[in-house]
Amino acid sequence: MKNIQISLWDEHQNQISQQWQFTPPSPIHIGRSPEHQVVIDRPSISRLHATISYTSLRQGGGYWEISNHGVNGTLVNDLSILRVLLTNGDRIQLSTAGALLTIQLDIAPVKLNPPNPARCEHPGNPPDTLFCVHCGQPIAITEQIHQYQILKTLGQGGMGTTYLAWDTKLLVLKEMNADMAQIPKAQELFEREAKILQSLHHPGIPEYYDFFVASGRKYLAMELIHGQDLDLYVMERGKVNLAQAIDWMIQLCEILGYIHQQQPPLIHRDIKPANILVRTIDKRIFLLDFGAVKEIGTFGGTKIGAPDYMAPEQNNGQPCTQSDLYAIGPTLIFLLTGRNPADFIELQPDGYRFNLASIPSVTPPLQALIDKVTQRRARDRYLTAAELAQALDEIDCK
Repeated sequence: MKNIQISLWDEHQNQISQQWQFTPPSPIHIGRSPEHQVVIDRPSISRLHATISYTSLRQGGGYWEISNHGVNGTLVNDLSILRVLLTNGDRIQLSTAGALLTIQLDIAPVKLNPPNPARCEHPGNPPDTLFCVHCGQPIAITEQIHQYQILKTLGQGGMGTTYLAWDTKLLVLKEMNADMAQIPKAQELFEREAKILQSLHHPGIPEYYDFFVASGRKYLAMELIHGQDLDLYVMERGKVNLAQAIDWMIQLCEILGYIHQQQPPLIHRDIKPANILVRTIDKRIFLLDFGAVKEIGTFGGTKIGAPDYMAPEQNNGQPCTQSDLYAIGPTLIFLLTGRNPADFIELQPDGYRFNLASIPSVTPPLQALIDKVTQRRARDRYLTAAELAQALDEIDCK
């Protein structure tokens, strides 16, 4: 075990004004409440502002980490955090105008990324098998990040890298690229996804597990869904029949109805086939990528979203809940044709509209539904996801 010493600094006198020492495993609660182990009674500090806890590792040793609970935020070494591992000499700021704490650990932190990852040595496992058929352990661990054992890379993009990882179950671990971490807006989107997922609980949204910072990089751990996004699904299998497309969009409306009913309401802002995943086992729809989510009533002005699926007001930086519903129109077109929705836009008397007369599966009632959900003015569309779901359910798919 290793002890931790927390020092409160008087920044005017540049000296320590108070100190506390703790031994694991008891968690340390920091805030204004007199019940806590570290009490700092200042207006900018929440009653429970942060928690420091110790985790023991199976291979021995362990690590301290801090989690933010304060409404004004917590910074570690000038970086805003939700949860991060602590190392010797870390500086903790409880809100930007709050108290300054420093950390002293009596043992160097455990190295969490072993240079020689563990491997199962049992013979006779089939090729490409992730877990040993004899002992059930991962066959090859390429890296360990925090307590998560990395089994393989799932994908790499401009924002970061996605891994298949194992803790007590399989999960997805998203790592933010180091170059993106230097861009404030990219940091904001990555942290926003973690905060939003942590607050949402719906069978059509991947479950949040963890958010932390290790070696200067931010990570988000969440539920693994076995399936394909609709963009890849259509690319590999071709266009979707009408009944299936309608069923998927009704499921999507149920998810959108849930996030739109949050207090305050949430707008996803990036509804498109690549962010809608269909689970292989039961064809259940999941909505992905909550980094662009915006709360109703917060300052607008930033344009985020896919151009071919974006409502006019969203393109102007003023999204509303009906902006998410708008995207269901072009998503339906993509599913039924396998083509870019922009291919069907024509200049009509009331502006640029979708002309779907050449699509056999688009009946007049479905054309009317797509016309309504993609009206230029949000108030002329379906007002709620439930209203759109009801309209979709009334479409004759025979």
